[in-house]
Amino acid sequence: MKKNYFYIILVAFFLFSASLFAQEAKGSSGTTIEGLNIYPNPTNGDKIYITSKSTQDKEVEIFDVLGKRILQATLNSKELNIANLNAGVYIIKIKEGEASATRKLIIK
Repeated sequence: MKKNYFYIILVAFFLFSASLFAQEAKGSSGTTIEGLNIYPNPTNGDKIYITSKSTQDKEVEIFDVLGKRILQATLNSKELNIANLNAGVYIIKIKEGEASATRKLIIK
């Protein structure tokens, strides 16, 4: 029975990921964030760092595999505290001005 739950969660994750990428493609500008870097990824620490070529503030949202937003923050530096997140696979969406990007985040 546990195996079935795993497959259901895995399918939900892939459907959610596809949905986020489709929504990103429909954006008004259609641009991605130039030079975006999220590190360390995978991580086992309490912080990740998000950098790009721009110095604009970044709006960050993190979603679990079921699509529930579990963290939302606006960064004016490159450091994001993720100490409250459990180990697992997440989707991180970053918006910088009119540009946006979606990536997978793994916390060990």
